[in-house]
Amino acid sequence: MTITIRAVSPDLPEATALLAELDAHLMAHPYPQESRHAFNIERLLRENVAFFVAKVDGQPAGCGGIKLFGQEYGEIKRMYVRPAFRGRGLGKAMLAQLTQFASQHGIALLRLETGIYETEAIGMYESFGFRRCPPFGDYHEDPNSIYFEKATS
Repeated sequence: MTITIRAVSPDLPEATALLAELDAHLMAHPYPQESRHAFNIERLLRENVAFFVAKVDGQPAGCGGIKLFGQEYGEIKRMYVRPAFRGRGLGKAMLAQLTQFASQHGIALLRLETGIYETEAIGMYESFGFRRCPPFGDYHEDPNSIYFEKATS
């Protein structure tokens, strides 16, 4: 199994397909509208989110992005691994890529928001060293959200 991760534009077909699957997955959960914080493709582009696609033996298998907030922190956005590719370390490989990107840009802190129904993702974030934290940026207390942060070094 060969895993490759490379930066791509989120409006490329391989990226849009992964994002559409992620959106469908999230829509299957009973999150109220005010608890839905996902960036659409236009916002990913407008806000200069660095976006990456992971491939397994050449097949798109997952994605993730990072939005930099000056030198203060980077926020992980739009993490997803296709179900057929889960359990192979792709999520952690993507987090490692995003951590490296942040470090290369002088960012010492990563943050993210995820929903309470994303139990697999929550476990992965915690096993990668993320710790729960209060809401940050434009987020506020929300019983449907969990907030995490982790130092990059």
